[in-house]
Amino acid sequence: MISSYTTRTVTGEQDRAACFQVRKTVFVGEQNVPEEIEYDAYDADAVHVIAVAADGTALGTGRLLSGPAAAAKTGGDPTVGSLGRLAVTKEARGLGVGAALVRAIEDAARGLGLAAVDLHAQTHALGFYERLGYVAYGPEFPDAGIPHRAMRRTVDA
Repeated sequence: MISSYTTRTVTGEQDRAACFQVRKTVFVGEQNVPEEIEYDAYDADAVHVIAVAADGTALGTGRLLSGPAAAAKTGGDPTVGSLGRLAVTKEARGLGVGAALVRAIEDAARGLGLAAVDLHAQTHALGFYERLGYVAYGPEFPDAGIPHRAMRRTVDA
């Protein structure tokens, strides 16, 4: 039973490896996303966040792209970051880990001076993001064979 956890920005290689393992478990293992498209060139410069249980077990992760890396996903607006690769392990679902990771990414976006955060939500997760203040826009589209919608939330202070 997970009793407590913390979120933080990833700074070291050990945390980065733990993030990638969570993504592999959730996206590649559970959702059958091909491993060769799960990791990309954006990982090198993205801000990664991780949720960790009191015993050090990685529970979830997400990343924030900004600048040119985010432009293709946000319509080219340099004041908008792109939240992506949000994943929470089965054991940690329903504990608020996903929401805590989204808030940590929004804090990172504010720290970079961004005004808003975009994301591409799997359609089954629209309600989760709506509860966190995100608004869907545009048509549904496939990504890795899974239906998605674009969403945005203003995060400026």
